[in-house]
Amino acid sequence: MKIEDIDELGKEEFYEHYRYVASEGQEPLRVDKYLMNFIEYSTRNKIQQAAKAGNILVNDIPVKSNYKVKAKDVVRVVLAHPPHENLLVAEDIPLDILFEDDEVMVVNKPAGMVVHPGHGNYSGTLVNGLIFHIENLPTNSNERPGLVHRIDKDTSGLLVVAKTEFAMAHLSKQFFDRTTERLYYALVWGNIAEEEGVIEGHIGRSLKNRLQMDVFPTGEFGKPAITHYKVLERFSYVTLIQCKLETGRTHQIRAHVKHIGHTLFNDERYGGNIILKGTTFTKYKQFVENCFKVLPRQALHAKTLGFQHPITKEFMQFNSEMPQDMQLCLEKWRSYTINQKD
Repeated sequence: MKIEDIDELGKEEFYEHYRYVASEGQEPLRVDKYLMNFIEYSTRNKIQQAAKAGNILVNDIPVKSNYKVKAKDVVRVVLAHPPHENLLVAEDIPLDILFEDDEVMVVNKPAGMVVHPGHGNYSGTLVNGLIFHIENLPTNSNERPGLVHRIDKDTSGLLVVAKTEFAMAHLSKQFFDRTTERLYYALVWGNIAEEEGVIEGHIGRSLKNRLQMDVFPTGEFGKPAITHYKVLERFSYVTLIQCKLETGRTHQIRAHVKHIGHTLFNDERYGGNIILKGTTFTKYKQFVENCFKVLPRQALHAKTLGFQHPITKEFMQFNSEMPQDMQLCLEKWRSYTINQKD
């Protein structure tokens, strides 16, 4: 979004890079600390410099870095240049394409690839590769070419891309109406008691750590979210489960499994990168650290994706093999579990 500011030097154009509305439960907090909780890959010094330059606005008024953000404040960061994600550059990035026709494309995204450009990740993203591969991709409501949905950087697996405006509208409605099929494989800490179950609870930005999403059972904050899970394999101190998404909230699986006490294995942002279950033996600690090295990311894979084709109306289902890093990690846990029984 572009805004205009008029001062004694004349007319100068500014562009909105970030916009946040403080929640009703927001306690007074310095604006530099508040923004540190939201903006990844930034530093407090950079934020303070932006405030000094008059680039941080609260309720449309420039503020200093010591301004205390209160409930319902609208905090914006504006700069003289457009956001980098709006300056998309096509890049010849190899894509693992499972299916493609004139309307849609199904891509198997590797772990470590960011889906769309954002702060700190302006190149090498899936979108950079898509606009090289396909001309004139339609944009979604966030002006992101081709994207109907997204998965996190360190989550691997399937995404559907819309190649036409009609496909974008048709697929977006399917996701809104919850008629798509999305199955994930997740390795979580702990031995889940039930063989299957449902996790429900509104998901919204955490009031304590703004880089996390949290579950609010009362529904006072966030949006409704439902995850169905089924146990696939047990390994003493961790469990492999299948998660079926009924809704598609940001970090839904990551937040939901933590909420029920079974944080994703090696999910650094949600605290799964330390030993949460198991013995105190040094050998066990070394074993888990070796698992972390084999799988240096959260153990989450978007395995199955199903949707109705916008033109043919055929229901199409795609499956992705579990990536090697997750397979190697599971093999280690299988061997460990067998050795424990012997």
